[in-house]
Amino acid sequence: MPTCRRKRVVLTEPSPTLLEALKKDPSRDVFYLERTGELFETYDTYASRMSFYRQKQFQCEVTGKSGLNYFEALDSEELEARTMHSRFPEPLKAPILKAVQWQVIGRLDHLIEAVYERFKDRYFLDERVFVDIQGERYYARVMQVFPPRSSLVASTSSPSSSKPDEEDQIHKLASDLKLPVKDANSRDDPQKYLYKIQIHEDTKEKAAAAVSNDKLDAEKSKWSGSLMEVQCSSMSRDRLTFSKSILRRFIRDCVDRDAAVASPWVVKKFIADKYGVGSIMPDETRKGVENLKKGEMEKRKKAWEEKEGPNAKKQKKEPEPVKLKELAKPPPPPPEKKKKKPLRYPAEDMDVMLPERDKKAGAKVQRPVPSKELPFSEIPGAFESFLMAWNYLNVYGVPLHLSTFTLDEFEAAIRHNANDQPCALIAEIHATLIYNLRTISFTRETAISCLLDASADPVLCVNPEDLVNAMSEVGNNWERVPLRAAEGREGWEVALVGCLSDLASPEAFPLYQHVLTCLLWEPVRFKEPSTSTHWQDCVQRGNPSERYWLMPVEYKIALLSFMCGLSISSKAIHLHMESCEEQLTALRKEKIEINRAKKQTVEEIANLTEGQKKDVKDTSNGTASTANGNGSTIDQDVEMQDSSDLSDGGLDSGATSEAGSAAGGSTKRPALRGQSLRRKAQAKSREISRSNAASTRKAAADLRKLEEEVNKSDRRLEAIEREFRKLLGCIRAKPMGKDRFHNRIWWFDGLGSGTLVASGGGTVWSTGRVFIQGPSELDQDLLDKREAEDGDVKKRRLEEEGPEGILGVDEWAVYSEPEQVEELLAWLNTKGIRENALKNNMTKWMAHITSGVRKRVTDMNAPQKVPEARRSSRSKGAQDANREPYMSWTNRRATNNAP
Repeated sequence: MPTCRRKRVVLTEPSPTLLEALKKDPSRDVFYLERTGELFETYDTYASRMSFYRQKQFQCEVTGKSGLNYFEALDSEELEARTMHSRFPEPLKAPILKAVQWQVIGRLDHLIEAVYERFKDRYFLDERVFVDIQGERYYARVMQVFPPRSSLVASTSSPSSSKPDEEDQIHKLASDLKLPVKDANSRDDPQKYLYKIQIHEDTKEKAAAAVSNDKLDAEKSKWSGSLMEVQCSSMSRDRLTFSKSILRRFIRDCVDRDAAVASPWVVKKFIADKYGVGSIMPDETRKGVENLKKGEMEKRKKAWEEKEGPNAKKQKKEPEPVKLKELAKPPPPPPEKKKKKPLRYPAEDMDVMLPERDKKAGAKVQRPVPSKELPFSEIPGAFESFLMAWNYLNVYGVPLHLSTFTLDEFEAAIRHNANDQPCALIAEIHATLIYNLRTISFTRETAISCLLDASADPVLCVNPEDLVNAMSEVGNNWERVPLRAAEGREGWEVALVGCLSDLASPEAFPLYQHVLTCLLWEPVRFKEPSTSTHWQDCVQRGNPSERYWLMPVEYKIALLSFMCGLSISSKAIHLHMESCEEQLTALRKEKIEINRAKKQTVEEIANLTEGQKKDVKDTSNGTASTANGNGSTIDQDVEMQDSSDLSDGGLDSGATSEAGSAAGGSTKRPALRGQSLRRKAQAKSREISRSNAASTRKAAADLRKLEEEVNKSDRRLEAIEREFRKLLGCIRAKPMGKDRFHNRIWWFDGLGSGTLVASGGGTVWSTGRVFIQGPSELDQDLLDKREAEDGDVKKRRLEEEGPEGILGVDEWAVYSEPEQVEELLAWLNTKGIRENALKNNMTKWMAHITSGVRKRVTDMNAPQKVPEARRSSRSKGAQDANREPYMSWTNRRATNNAP
């Protein structure tokens, strides 16, 4: 169902008057809208509804393409639905829908994850699969499914049935999502199933085998038609037919859910009837849903009461008659006023007020005033289209084979009007879009059919018939003409005319007639023969290769916006988006693993540091005790040596001289031995110190190694964050957050094919600015409602944004100086819910934001180098254009035959 402002469009129900007239006056005339099946009583209501449907404010819910009217969005959804249903395996539809029916799972992502995990290894009868044989993949069809023997034996042992129903035994627990995956696999293991398959040779491989005599082709062809039994480990499905993204589109197209709390997912009635899915909720399931709803409502009620407090307001009652004797009684004391519960931060931003003490302390009161001087801001609505086209071309640069370029280069290239010096950037952009648009389905000569309509008026003095005649002679083979990069994409302007002839229409591209007229006709002036002063204006046939560069910039922007809007529905873009989703999943898993390893490394560092401190303490205590022990040992040795020497001298009394010399030697010997022992103790102490130093050095080396691992993990996590931002930008564009007045903050650098850090570590910028967009219509309604209740919104906006800083609905402004971005960050108040999230997000990327803004300022102020060797007869405008950076841009992603 198409959406409008992120809400599904609800069809108009017949009025009670029409329902009553159906019974009384069945032949009554009504106004019928055939496409939607709506009935209207009056023409005014019919015309009002039709004008609502024709507004360019709807979005295709499947592709995400916006800027469509209701019927275009409906056509886009129907086309995607037909494509998706034709690709999705037919045997899988009924089991998956039976599994989804009546499931109470809050988010669609969780439901898809549960279904994918349950069915990824389970295959069904008549399903087309890939099978691996000797390292090669072959197409095959499942001819028969053999469940595990244990389930068949259990079934045959039942006394109620003598023969098992094989279809009931095939993946009997697959549709029960309430059962955890592990329990379901343990009770009904998909690895134990056997599949009888028949191999089918691919038509492309068959044709290649017929042409080539290669042995490998002959080896492949010999397996064609073979029957074999395999397990699920040897089988796989085509990613274009079964993946999480395809599964999401299938389930979202087939199921619906009420907006009430804890509502189950319900398969649409006509789809349930087609695939045999029960449409009546079982009593057990109904009771479970009611209990869930009741519990959820009680939780929300309790949370609301804790946040807001009980309602203290009581209805006023009329005073009852008072008796005279009661007048003499003293009046009762007034009831105590209930204190207002303090706010719990973060709270609603508009409830947060900056205290006076913070204002006196120098807190930022007013937000820095952004500049409203934006590219093409003089043309209403041009900047939004210009920014959208630039973002699309840079985000999807990889599938489009287009190198990145800055917003300033894109602006200068659009303003380029020198037809004698073509701009390579503009040529590459249009050529790559033309190549991409060749892959989408279209009806030939759509624009010509619209121009031949009687309602078409002349534009620039050119009648529609003359324009059609000119178009029929140009660009007829635009979908086949080669636009080679080596030849400067020569002929892309002519191919552009043919592209517009087949794809443009008044609803999709209101300015198509103006653009085609500017491309094919040239205004001229000539003097009338009768006078030499009067000039006559007319037009003559022009060359598109020269006329494009002279087109008004609003036509160029509108043309690029139209082509980008069509290109987003191409197969290359869809495949790239699916690839980005898969890469995001892989990055999430890698981030979890790195954080787990980092946590373990940090724990090892803490243990090692604690061990070092303990070793140092033990070493100091051990050194002191060793020193004391060595001293006492030496003294004991000296004393023992002295006593032995004296006893020896007393026994040898016969030799006097020898006794005298011995007596003299005996006085020196203890001192010498004491010195020797001290030297041994010191040597032992030095050995212990060297051992401790070696262990300390080893521990320090281990600590440095662990710290390097932590630093390496941090660097990888930072790279993952940058890669995550790039991939997420390919799926959807989201602002960094909202401020207290619902203004949206945008930063477009580093999205899609862009980057924030060069290979050498330098700063890379794409816009080099931070954009701010005014509140949406829904947010403005909230502000107006609060203004009506409290009357403080306008006063606060004047005080905190300034008269010049207030932005209207969806109005854009920009911060181009690093000081302004830092002031904006300081102005945000983390006590508010929106600004807390915004400030956290900006702080996370603040280093890249400010470095990009500074780098842009530096690059814009740097003098441009003028090529000295170029001296030609070109105009001064062409020479000046050569000095600009946008003229030196080259497409490094281009190939010779395709963008």
